[in-house]
Amino acid sequence: MRIIGLDYGTKTCGVALSDESKVLASPIETIRYNVLEELLCSLDTHFQKYNIEKIVLGNPINLDGSISKRSEETLIFKSLLEERYNKEVVLEDERLTSVIINNMLIDNGTRRENRKKVVDKLAASLILETYLNRSKNGK
Repeated sequence: MRIIGLDYGTKTCGVALSDESKVLASPIETIRYNVLEELLCSLDTHFQKYNIEKIVLGNPINLDGSISKRSEETLIFKSLLEERYNKEVVLEDERLTSVIINNMLIDNGTRRENRKKVVDKLAASLILETYLNRSKNGK
């Protein structure tokens, strides 16, 4: 069984998957969508293809720890995911994940147009990796 990690945004959603031993997180894709049903149909394919046991959803809380407007929307999306897939959805703090990924890509000389193509799926992978590491350490 695998865990799927999501970096949910207004027009894109980064997707990452764990390996079956739940040690590694791998970026899978960035889903671009106009309406929520497009996103959900794309996610359906991952749930059909892989044996997903849990969802880790990035939670964009404010730097001071308070709930952001986007975090409120994420909580609504969390409920929708729980209802649609009947799986546990774990919220993982995603503060600065996109900044970290963008800085890594800049340091590696990745051009701006190429960064935009991968930042969301890499952020999803970082969100999932953070969760896996915390789970492995029993925290």
